[in-house]
Amino acid sequence: MIDVLITSYKEPNATLKSVNSILTQSKSKDLRVTVIDPFPEVEKFLKSKISDKRFNFFLDPGEGKSYALNIIFQELGSKNKNDLFIMTDGDVHIGDNAIKEIIRAFEDKEVGCITGRPISIDGKETKYGYWANIAFEGIHKVRNKLSNEKKFFECSGYLFAIRKGVIDEFPLETSEDSIIPYLFWKKNYKIKYVPEAEVYVKNPGNWKDWLGQKIRNIKAHENLEKIAPEMPRTKSFLNEIKYGFLFALFKPRNLKQMVWTIEMFFARLYIYIRAFRDLKNQKYNDGWRGEVITESTKTLD
Repeated sequence: MIDVLITSYKEPNATLKSVNSILTQSKSKDLRVTVIDPFPEVEKFLKSKISDKRFNFFLDPGEGKSYALNIIFQELGSKNKNDLFIMTDGDVHIGDNAIKEIIRAFEDKEVGCITGRPISIDGKETKYGYWANIAFEGIHKVRNKLSNEKKFFECSGYLFAIRKGVIDEFPLETSEDSIIPYLFWKKNYKIKYVPEAEVYVKNPGNWKDWLGQKIRNIKAHENLEKIAPEMPRTKSFLNEIKYGFLFALFKPRNLKQMVWTIEMFFARLYIYIRAFRDLKNQKYNDGWRGEVITESTKTLD
């Protein structure tokens, strides 16, 4: 059984599009799509629009994304390592061949965890769109390199997949796309990057939304120092400098993009300072992403 888990937060129209894009990729009865959302009205809306019996809804208890996924792992898990969990979000749209490419990559029995390729749908004509494209291009380059070298790397929460029957749960105190790959790595499974499995993402379009999203992401990843200090890090301040500085510096094609690049360097430094300060003064909280609502990332709702 292939279980596609879509975590969403009161974005019924975008989530409907996400569900339909997955169901149309395969007619197999061995594929099931479960939406995880804390709002009953979303369940009512989706069930009124989707007649496919392979669709399921799980009403999240509101204790955080990781908490909800742990419950689902228990309820839908199996001992068959050929069964899969594929995880994505309700506010993104996966490519037409993503499911097929993920299944194909798991034909290698040594692979335990797979991540797809996020692609920004934001144009480079705006500052935040340019920032998003540079970031995604850099991440693509790094993941491709580490995957080819069969080294460890963290996955993308926008689209990643794991074998069932390997882990039943994971710690709540950090992001699932970081800690889950590491748990597989410790069990001697390979992590594989599959750029053919594309997922299209709308990124923040203003300073407030960008700040809220990035600080939360950094806090989730930096909390790994407490729960898995021995874990190799791919998402960190030092790695941004090591892999990203020169990459971004040579990307501008005009003066405006050069100014945006310089502003991005200072903005990235600022969010790390803010995140480190917050972690020092308060405990990381795994709330739903609705805790920091980023209105500009919504595509349909």
